[in-house]
Amino acid sequence: MSATLTARERMLGRLRAAAPSAPEAVEAIDTAIDSHYQARRVASPQSPRQQIAAMQAALRAAHADVDCVSSDAWPALLAQRLDAHGTRRLLLDTGGTEGQALRAALPAGVEALPFERPLAQWKGELFDTVDAGFTVARSGIAATGTLVIAPDAATPRTVSLAPPLHICLVYASTLHADLHAAARAERWADGMPANLVLVSGPSKTSDIQQTLAYGAHGPRWLWVLIIDDLPALEGDQP
Repeated sequence: MSATLTARERMLGRLRAAAPSAPEAVEAIDTAIDSHYQARRVASPQSPRQQIAAMQAALRAAHADVDCVSSDAWPALLAQRLDAHGTRRLLLDTGGTEGQALRAALPAGVEALPFERPLAQWKGELFDTVDAGFTVARSGIAATGTLVIAPDAATPRTVSLAPPLHICLVYASTLHADLHAAARAERWADGMPANLVLVSGPSKTSDIQQTLAYGAHGPRWLWVLIIDDLPALEGDQP
């Protein structure tokens, strides 16, 4: 064995030698972070409906299409848009409540396709013939227009990454002001899912000449449906 330590070995050695942080120090850091973000939210408070507006603005700035619709109107609206877009194969959880509602509204020319096979068995078909993927967000972050998606067996990460069009439904009642508020409200510190996907727009990249291109490493289009499930307030438009 060589007596010369590699860069990796030196780094690991320093980590092992470092004394662990005292619980009091960690708690003090957490308290300082909490105080910082709470002060920001107090200084610029947002009502739930203002969070919807902020979410829409941030997503549109990131080149996403956004609609805010009622709980009963979204399946027909989305089905119509999919047909107009030329979608013929739609990947979705056909057993979920939202998936069943959308499937019932789809025109005859749009096929609802469940993710029932291991990826290796139909990767070619998936990438070559599936036009869109439909997901339901766990929550949203208004400040950055971020969709928080927790993939599962029926809706794995591939659904939001492989098809050229990603459609995501998020309920207005699940929106958080910022990332810190989301992490605290959903108690991420107590145990996060093994895979949590944060989406803030369609896939985009720039080459060395700084030419912006969409869809190089994921969906080219992102459609977001914000479901207005908030209590109606006096003065709200019907």
